[in-house]
Amino acid sequence: MAAGDLGELLVPYMPTIRVPKSGDRVYKTECAFSYDSPDSEGGLYVCMNTFLGFGREHIERHYRKTGQCVYLHLKRHVREVRLVDLNGDDFEYEDEAKLVLFPDHYEISLPNIEELPALVTPGWPCMFGLSYQVKLGIILRIQNCFLPYLFLSFLASFSCSGWKCSKCDLRENLWLNLTDGSVLCGKWFFDGSGGNGHAVEHYKETGYPLAVKLGTITPDGADVYSFDEEEPVLDPHIAKHLAHFGIDMLQMQVTENGLRDNDIKPRVSEWEVIQESGVKLKPMYGPGYTGMKNLGNSCYLNAVMQIIFSIPEFQRANLSVLYLFSHVFLPPHFLPYRAKLGHGLLSGQYSKPPMKSELIEQVMKEEHKPQHNGISPRMFKAFISKGHPEFSSNRQQDAQEFFLHLINLVERNPVGSENPSDVFRFLVEERTQCCQSRKVRYTERVDYIMQLPVAMEAATNKDELIAYELKRREAEAARRAPPELVRAKIPFSACLQAFSEPNNVEDFWSSALQAKSAGVKTSRFASFPEYLVVQIKKFTFGLDWIPKKLDVSVDMPDFLDINHLRATGLQPGEEELPDIAPPIIIPDDPKALDIDESSVMQLAEMGFPLEACRKAVYYTGNLGAEVAFNWIIAHMEEPDFAEPLVVPAFVGATSSGATGLGAVGLDNQPPEEMVAIIISMGFQRNLAIQALKATNNNLERALEWIFSRPELEEESEPALDVMDLENHANANILAETGSEGPRIKDGPGRYELFGFISHMGTSTMSGHYVCHLKKEGRWVIYNDLRVCASERPPKDQGYIYFYHRIPS
Repeated sequence: MAAGDLGELLVPYMPTIRVPKSGDRVYKTECAFSYDSPDSEGGLYVCMNTFLGFGREHIERHYRKTGQCVYLHLKRHVREVRLVDLNGDDFEYEDEAKLVLFPDHYEISLPNIEELPALVTPGWPCMFGLSYQVKLGIILRIQNCFLPYLFLSFLASFSCSGWKCSKCDLRENLWLNLTDGSVLCGKWFFDGSGGNGHAVEHYKETGYPLAVKLGTITPDGADVYSFDEEEPVLDPHIAKHLAHFGIDMLQMQVTENGLRDNDIKPRVSEWEVIQESGVKLKPMYGPGYTGMKNLGNSCYLNAVMQIIFSIPEFQRANLSVLYLFSHVFLPPHFLPYRAKLGHGLLSGQYSKPPMKSELIEQVMKEEHKPQHNGISPRMFKAFISKGHPEFSSNRQQDAQEFFLHLINLVERNPVGSENPSDVFRFLVEERTQCCQSRKVRYTERVDYIMQLPVAMEAATNKDELIAYELKRREAEAARRAPPELVRAKIPFSACLQAFSEPNNVEDFWSSALQAKSAGVKTSRFASFPEYLVVQIKKFTFGLDWIPKKLDVSVDMPDFLDINHLRATGLQPGEEELPDIAPPIIIPDDPKALDIDESSVMQLAEMGFPLEACRKAVYYTGNLGAEVAFNWIIAHMEEPDFAEPLVVPAFVGATSSGATGLGAVGLDNQPPEEMVAIIISMGFQRNLAIQALKATNNNLERALEWIFSRPELEEESEPALDVMDLENHANANILAETGSEGPRIKDGPGRYELFGFISHMGTSTMSGHYVCHLKKEGRWVIYNDLRVCASERPPKDQGYIYFYHRIPS
């Protein structure tokens, strides 16, 4: 077609074509409503007005609803080539682009930029943004990296007796540089862990940016970090690169080049057991058997969402959202991300078995053509983590915290009359007793997770554990390989017993005695949920306040009966504690503040500024170093973080410096010190005042009042989201007396196990998550994109367990 004819053809559509500007996001990689991409059979259509991408089955509906006629059609073709310079087989990607005019589907091949009108031309490079011949091995940026082949001569620098830093002899937190093979220690952390930073120094000296952390290498991948980009990255060919250093990541054993993984052998066994490595697993395909791509430490999200969308209530809610969006086209910020993810996992459209010819090719060739099964939750992750400092990052996260974050969002954004998160909600009755007066107080709160402590003292193999610890210390002193790991075997009944036993209440103030006294608290179920989530509290702090994981084996039952934990309420003969709040002592001299100096010093020894530690202890009410540590994490980015503590001016304080908690300041305002404490937790001042007024200036009840009304926080997300949810009762919501209360689905307390999430690694800040689900009578393992029938489900190694109620 001549240039003049082409220009004349496009002129009527010019008012609907926008030129992408700086900051505009062009969705050229994935459909907004499905997981179709340029790799899909029908390719991807990008709207030249909204820059949204649509697959073949959604493009017609978008045209009918919006009248937009001009689209950019992207299609990627993959063909195998031999890359002589890289000495191996690889693939060449050829990207085809066309302008498509609706409704006639008139196609204009691109790039014919010289033939396009002037208005369209500036937008073309930005929208396409793709090269025509992208060969793996050319791109060194890590999102699509294929590292240069490395030289085996560097192997001579390794010690065969175990890895250690080549500059300081440290044997932990080691990183293997993927350019020259240097083994060096990592950064020093504020808690005293880590290394001496030699890996970073090496990068600054050489410019070699990529390193893999030793101790994370498994048959399914490894943790790779880019010092240049200062974030974790992906290496799709990590097996090849490690093989050049003599590391067989598929077997994790000595290769002919002489490397042994002595230091991480015990941890490898955990990875092997949970991922069922070494066992030939049968791949599963079809609806409900769709894998999810790991975006770089997003396995926690993948594991949780696989569990969530196996629950019928969430599946039904997903269908409701799909129905809504199939009849109404909404603006981009209303895109149905949750529905899109559910459809991708449940439809089976992205989980199809390979054709017979492809299967033969895979068997015959070590390297086979990339498969496009599975979905990438990139848009869902961006939506659900928006504004959250942790989940929006590429760092590894705690699956339990993400589960609670997800439930919180579902609570705030229900679809229709049914809220699917109702199936997890239950009421907890807490009975607090004054040990001296014997009087009691009963309260109720909402929870979503049953947290079980690990009863280490009840281990059934104590003799083996003692012997192992002696051998481990001897091996460490002699710098030998550690012995084979022995895990503590903990009976589930012991964990359940520890949950039901009374716990001491620190700094308990008895309203009966009007003074501090000893108090104990017990928890029972005021209602049983439809789906019971059980967390084994494997993550804790050591005596040095360094986070650690309890590597234990708990014999979790397939069938669970907790009816004996049903709450009973106030019993005959019990006398309730008076409803009197404790006094707050306001010092005359702000310098004479009552601050727990032992907690301050614990925090200071971790490397935090002294004044920041004093503020953390003060603003958390001397509740201990662990609570103050969470305050520090939430506020350490603030500009006045290390500034000296300034005590707020106390409004309405008496000359004696004391006032009751129920007293109010001038103009009927709550005491300023209580307002300041709530503000320090990240809430707005007006919300703090409103909560205190509604609870007669009871600080504890005011916080629970805020937690029970998340809609009041939506204007500004509180910094509390960053804090450890465990210290805030798992984001619990107070069930207020006299109100309608939360919706619960009470019933018998008999359950059957149908899924569990497992964690591999030493802390929630690293490692890997997988989940197992029981479907159609058999267990299935979901390991990111890999979905297979499970042969040996490691039910004793799980972190979070999911039970459904057995119908009576």
